[in-house]
Amino acid sequence: MDHYFPDGGDRVVVALDFADRRSAEALVERLGDACRSYKIGLELLTAAGPGLARDLVGRGHEVFLDLKLFEIPNSVAGAVRAAGALGASMVTVHAMGGTGIMAAAVEAARDFPRLRVLALTVVTSMTGSDLADIGVGAGTEEQVLRLARLALGAGCDGVVGSPREAGPLRALLGPEPLIVTPGVTPGPVEGGTAGVGGHARSGTAAAAFAAGASHVVVGRSVARAADPVAALWQVREAAREARGAGVRRSGG
Repeated sequence: MDHYFPDGGDRVVVALDFADRRSAEALVERLGDACRSYKIGLELLTAAGPGLARDLVGRGHEVFLDLKLFEIPNSVAGAVRAAGALGASMVTVHAMGGTGIMAAAVEAARDFPRLRVLALTVVTSMTGSDLADIGVGAGTEEQVLRLARLALGAGCDGVVGSPREAGPLRALLGPEPLIVTPGVTPGPVEGGTAGVGGHARSGTAAAAFAAGASHVVVGRSVARAADPVAALWQVREAAREARGAGVRRSGG
C-alpha cells in the first residue's frame, strides 16, 4: 500500500499553529502549491471555527485535525463524525483514554473512508518526570509502545509519537500503520533539537523518516522561516530521499 505522492510531498504536514484565520491563510497563500497537507489544532479551530478546514479541503488540501480527543466514547464518536463530515484526512484521539474511546473513534470513522484515526501516545512535550507526576512509572518510550499496542488492537490507522520513538514504533507496528511525528526540524539546529518549539522529544525530519515515520509535522521552522517555501522543500527532500532509500532496501 502506498498512499504517498511520488516525491513524498504529502508526507510533510505543515502545522497552522496560529491564533487567527488571517495568519493561517497568509501562510497557506505563501506556500501555494508547495504544501499539500495542513494540521489544524485546538487553538486555530477554537478561534476560527471549522470553516477553514472545510475550505482547505475544498481547495484540494489534506487536513489533519489534531483534536486530541479524550472524552466519553459517545462524545469522541460524535467529534470524529464531525471531522469526517468536514473532509478531514486524519484526526487524533488520546490513547491514554483507553481502548473504549479509540474503538469508538474507529467505528465512527467507518462512514468516512478517507478519514484515518490516529492515537496520540505520549504528548511530545512530556518527559519521564512528567509521566511520574501522574503516576505512570514507565519511561516515555515504554509508555509510547504500550499505548501503541492498545491503539493497534483498537483498530486505529496509526499513532502519533515523537521522532525519537519512530524507530521502535515501526519495529512494533510493522510496515502498514501510519506513524506521525510532530516536533521535527528541517535539519539540526544550534544547541541540538531538544525542546524545539515546546517539544521535549524532538528530532530532524530526515532522522524521523529514516527511522520509519510515515509523516512528519513541521511548524515554526517553516512558518517563521525567512523563506517558508525553501524551508518546506528541505523537509520534502528528506521525505523523498527516505522513500527512495526504503525502495532500495526492499529491492523495488
